[in-house]
Amino acid sequence: MTTKGPDDTSLVQMFETMALIAATDDALRSAISAGSASLAYYSPRGQEAVAAGFSAALEPGDYLVTTYRGLHDQIAKGVPLRPLLAEMLGRAAGTGKGKGGPMHVSWPDVGLMLTTGVVGSGLPIAAGLAWAASRQGEGAGEAAGDGDVRVTVASFGDGATNIGAFHEAANLAAVWRLPVIFLCQNNGYGEHTAFADHLRVEHVAQRAAAYGMPGVTVDGNDPVAVYAAVVEAAARARAGGGPTLVEAVTYRLFGHVFGDRMTYVDATELEEAWKREPVARFRSSLVERGLLSDADAAAIEENCATMAVATLAEVLELPEPDADEVLRDVVAPMAPMAPREPVGPSQPQQEMSVRSAITLALDEALSADPRVVLLGEDISDNGVFGVTKGLAAKHGADRVRDTPISEQAIVGAAVGAALGGLRPVAEIMFMDFLGLCLDQLANHAAKLRYMSGGLTTVPMVLRTAVGGGLQVGAQHSQMLEAWLAHVPGLKVVVPSTPSDARGLLASCIADEDPCVFIEQVLLLSRKGAVDDTPVPLGVADVKRPGSDVTIVTYGRQVHDAIAVAESLAEKGIEVEVLDLRSLVPLDEAAVLESVSRTRRAVVLHEAVVTGGFGGELAAGISEALFGRLEAPVLRVGALAAPLPYARGLERLALPGPDRLLEALEWVMAYNG
Repeated sequence: MTTKGPDDTSLVQMFETMALIAATDDALRSAISAGSASLAYYSPRGQEAVAAGFSAALEPGDYLVTTYRGLHDQIAKGVPLRPLLAEMLGRAAGTGKGKGGPMHVSWPDVGLMLTTGVVGSGLPIAAGLAWAASRQGEGAGEAAGDGDVRVTVASFGDGATNIGAFHEAANLAAVWRLPVIFLCQNNGYGEHTAFADHLRVEHVAQRAAAYGMPGVTVDGNDPVAVYAAVVEAAARARAGGGPTLVEAVTYRLFGHVFGDRMTYVDATELEEAWKREPVARFRSSLVERGLLSDADAAAIEENCATMAVATLAEVLELPEPDADEVLRDVVAPMAPMAPREPVGPSQPQQEMSVRSAITLALDEALSADPRVVLLGEDISDNGVFGVTKGLAAKHGADRVRDTPISEQAIVGAAVGAALGGLRPVAEIMFMDFLGLCLDQLANHAAKLRYMSGGLTTVPMVLRTAVGGGLQVGAQHSQMLEAWLAHVPGLKVVVPSTPSDARGLLASCIADEDPCVFIEQVLLLSRKGAVDDTPVPLGVADVKRPGSDVTIVTYGRQVHDAIAVAESLAEKGIEVEVLDLRSLVPLDEAAVLESVSRTRRAVVLHEAVVTGGFGGELAAGISEALFGRLEAPVLRVGALAAPLPYARGLERLALPGPDRLLEALEWVMAYNG
């Protein structure tokens, strides 16, 4: 394929971009050295040609995901200098209101969807953005150019190619033939480690063959070479040919972070690298070709230096965010709950299992909103637990999408798809596997709204199952909801009945924030009435009224609580069972209203007691109702051991009715 090179005007624009990057870098380093600016700064000096080349090869609406050493990429993609520098310095006028900082810049107006401070983690998100672009097709064409889908560029360093996320994202993108360009800016060092000491291949691009995609290595100090490679890769991607790995070999001329003395770099090697410094090299090339005179080139560099210094000086005088910003943009404002519109004829109070209710909710969402997509392992058939049975046949395998066994890729792709305008519902087979993808969930899905100052949102759902009580052992049985509830920005729900499962999942899919929907496998076959009543997030439900003691619980333990409450009613003790349904947002008012009446509380959950969500509930009750309680708040949960396989030991470890009954009798008998 022959690629037409950039015209003369584009060549000069590339030089202007490179000059502005270098000038901004100079201004920042000078200000930090002088003590007038304080930030963790990762200089991209030496990599200006890569950014100028790839950005010139893209259409304005194409997406970019970059990494914390991303100043050059951000400038080249068109982020205005003033809000960019303001964000880097934590000012209210920054791209994210000063809440993201230099490692977390987003500017969707020019397609910069994410800058991540976690090495390699942006690649699965880029795959998700590319998936969204490919699904939207010509709907994104006007912004992308010439009626084609948007292309996503994932920019990263050579060190990131050793991260699992790189391999999972590359494989997923290749299998799904996504319009993504993996652009490795190989600057010779992964932090303080030389390239040859952390890879056993000569070029990163050689790794592309393992995924069945093209890999090309170009001179990263030559913007025209980078431009040509990216133009070809973008054309291939837009035509449905899938991803390309482009390796631009360059050199990092300053240390990993400002203040790094580069003692790990050979002085002669660094001296030679400065002789190939890309801005001066490209300037000479343009002068030799007659596109610029020496005076023209000097004027461009002088103008860029003046702009960078003046903008930085202005930004340094800007105020930091007001105090009221600290809790703003964590989640979307709560919207009134709209009545559900049934897809088919309404059948009030129909009986079905929790499993069927979840399937129904997914079916309704897919039917009602073309943006809703499902992804996960084996979900196009029945799913491991039969929850997605029949959905691919009805809605298409392109919307109910099987993935490789790649938890980081699944959740990262869901994050990217949500950023790109879809409403993905991802499935992680067992909750225990959250450890494999917690970075994508906790560092990205949960934080992107906040770090971008509300510019980017992640309306996604993560469904995951818990196998406690199934005798499947310690690695398939953990309730880890406390992990999730501890992360601001995530919403966490645990249904106990078919009607709640349907209603809560519908609310999660409609929500503007990332929600985790927890399905306890032993509950899936339980049947009950299902109606069309909406179930909003953050609203608890009294499953059994009572006046003597409150059980605060959720999930399948609700049914144990009701059974024990009924047995105590025969002894004249009236137990109220409060089903939280949502852990985040938590219906604190309902909890306190119930316990203030009964003046006694027992918190019940399947998770281990130590560090469990019950501790948060007990503390909140005790703080709010101190002096009004008749007894201490007790917690009942699993014993502090990995869940054993042997059936008898598993029963002993899990919180059964006997332990709950013992706790209730204790609080009722307590007499100070």
